[in-house]
Amino acid sequence: MAAVIISVIGGEGATAESLRVAEEVGRELGRRGVTLVCGGRGGVMEAACRGARSAGGHTIGILPGRNAAETPPNPYVEFPIFTGIGYARNAIVALTGEAVIAISGSYGTLSEIAYALINQVPLVGLDTWDFDYHDWEPGGIVRVTGAPEAVEKAVSMAEARRAGAAK
Repeated sequence: MAAVIISVIGGEGATAESLRVAEEVGRELGRRGVTLVCGGRGGVMEAACRGARSAGGHTIGILPGRNAAETPPNPYVEFPIFTGIGYARNAIVALTGEAVIAISGSYGTLSEIAYALINQVPLVGLDTWDFDYHDWEPGGIVRVTGAPEAVEKAVSMAEARRAGAAK
């Protein structure tokens, strides 16, 4: 059976606390043998990859440019995938994971959250975007407060999604 893949999304310009949480999320994913996929750049993406690799986990970076000279991956990306499609890669990041963990984030993270919600990819949020729109029911993001809970929820939802697809 293929390894579970979880997308970790978050901004390059993250706070020290968001970076700490992202590294902890990555480390916990690595400990569980879960493959991490992200946008492959700095900030939350780099911290999560660093955590995963420190625990022996595998990391995939979906990069916006055509090659490493154009958009170098962070040093903890094991498998870089160069797309040449800029921010459109966010759809690939969100859809590659069997669940998504969003940590803080900026507009790129917001677009990945939207792709996950539109495509019914299970989504866990750690101090990330809130929505207040009069015609929208905000039930799509499972809110958690810490890295272990985020990973537990994401892996559980990914496994349930996988089991549902097998039926």
